[in-house]
Amino acid sequence: MQQRLIGDLQQVIDNAEDLLNCTNSARDGAYRAAREQLAQALAFANEELQRIEDAQLERMIAATHEASLLHRDSTGEARLLRAFR
Repeated sequence: MQQRLIGDLQQVIDNAEDLLNCTNSARDGAYRAAREQLAQALAFANEELQRIEDAQLERMIAATHEASLLHRDSTGEARLLRAFR
């Protein structure tokens, strides 16, 4: 579920970046205001994506550590061998 959320958020970010690039030459005040709002939303989305990815990585590291303690893996080799059992 979270992986799908990350993928969806990345797609929204990519689409927003494309839209900003396509409207670089817009001079109208309404376009400028819309571009500024989109740029702010894009910055927030990028920060949120980074936060989600960091949290996911921290959970993966914690789960790996807990599994190593549970199975008494003292080396990286022991962890790898256990992964292939």
